[in-house]
Amino acid sequence: MIEQYDALVIGSGPNGLAAAITLAEHGQRVLVLEARPSAGGAVATEELTLPGFYHDTFSAVHPAAAASPVFARMPLAQHGLRWVQPPIALAHPLPDGRAVALYRNVQTTAAQLDTLHAGDGERWLAFMQPMLAHYPALRDTILGGFPPVAGGVRVLAGMGLTQTFEFARLVLLPATALAGELFRSSDVAAWLYGSALHSDVPLDGSGSAIAAVYLKLLGHAVGWPSPAGGAGSLTQALVSYLRSLGGVVRVNSPVERILIQRGRVIGVLVAGGTAVRARLVLGDVTPRGLLQLAEADLPAEYAAKLRRYRYGWPSLKVDWALSAPIPWAAPEARQAGTVHVGGSAPEILHSEAQLRAGIMPSAPFVLVGQQSLADPTRAPAGKHTAWGYTHPPHGLDWSHAGTAYVEQLEAQIERFAPGFRATILARHVMSPADLQQRNRNLVQGDVGGGSYALDQLVFRPLPTIFPYHTPIRGLYIGSAATFPGAAVHGVGGAAAARLALLEQRVRWW
Repeated sequence: MIEQYDALVIGSGPNGLAAAITLAEHGQRVLVLEARPSAGGAVATEELTLPGFYHDTFSAVHPAAAASPVFARMPLAQHGLRWVQPPIALAHPLPDGRAVALYRNVQTTAAQLDTLHAGDGERWLAFMQPMLAHYPALRDTILGGFPPVAGGVRVLAGMGLTQTFEFARLVLLPATALAGELFRSSDVAAWLYGSALHSDVPLDGSGSAIAAVYLKLLGHAVGWPSPAGGAGSLTQALVSYLRSLGGVVRVNSPVERILIQRGRVIGVLVAGGTAVRARLVLGDVTPRGLLQLAEADLPAEYAAKLRRYRYGWPSLKVDWALSAPIPWAAPEARQAGTVHVGGSAPEILHSEAQLRAGIMPSAPFVLVGQQSLADPTRAPAGKHTAWGYTHPPHGLDWSHAGTAYVEQLEAQIERFAPGFRATILARHVMSPADLQQRNRNLVQGDVGGGSYALDQLVFRPLPTIFPYHTPIRGLYIGSAATFPGAAVHGVGGAAAARLALLEQRVRWW
């Protein structure tokens, strides 16, 4: 017997679950099909090193989830979700033993910036205050579906034409240019650069400024929290809420093909030959994933545009089980949930230049998370977990250079935290290929769901007014490859589901 549902969702990442919930809330019978043994996509927690040490396998710090208007309307607290805020959102250690911090309180942050150079904090405060005053409208623009008309209108009405254009200018501005405008201290510039490097855009390239400002703004507005117990707690809450609505999540069920007849979707074929029918199929997949599932039935022009979609930098991730907290020299780093390890502004710029030249950086920029400081449930009593991400050059031969790069990453942390290596009880390493093997959406180890170069910053996965729509009736895409992009917020999936529901009402086939 062939199973029949109203809607099928391919992939159970935060976008897939947000899409399924949106559909179920509107009375659709929804089945989510997940290839992996557990739901969550890149939002998962596992014992990667030693028993009792719980590591976030992929994403770990979730300011966008705390800010998400999609998650805000869901009763996730009733389904077990609790946010944990570290005392300091972010610390950026400096070579002299000091650190620049991002506090949730913007005045506290500004006061510290002023200690590094008089006036830098005052300028940061003046820069941030209009955005914080109109944060709800900006949030609904940045974390809204495409086109972001409603949020944009509210921004214009609240901030006025001049301030709105100043904010829009950040989309085109390089981080280096913004740092030059705001700061006289190169140490504070390094603090800005660290946040910009969460994107793959060069620090001197258009689009890097908005990446930095976006994360700093969220830090002041909602903090940089993590779910108590691990990122997987967010997945558990989403799955629990979906099931309360009658939705079904089926793991170990990789979709092999999307079934299409005469230009409209009729269901999917699951591994093993099982067909599941539905008039609506939504993929929490990359453009590459959509091509693998349906390329033969897609119009040639649309398929060509999907093929040209570019992916970002590969990533190396190392997780550690530790006997003690990381012994940072800077006091602020000992209280921060996230630490940007890159040193001075010139060092960061040099490391980035080496990376873009295809050279393994001698002192790589490392994004470090230490969630067990604020959430002791992550490790046995007195012990801790930590993780580090960095970008290797494209095409690095891991069989020869992988071990050396892990050693360089740990040496970079040791430089700012003498004694770090002595605390390591065990480590777990994931190369770019390992990341992709664990999650097919992490193409070549790209954790951002595609490059954020200017042409893909807004128009994701291709330039169109409705990026979630495909030329196949009843088939939609809603993933990190769609607007507004990466981070854990569920916006792309929810927006695709809303569009699907609207089109069903307008034209039911």
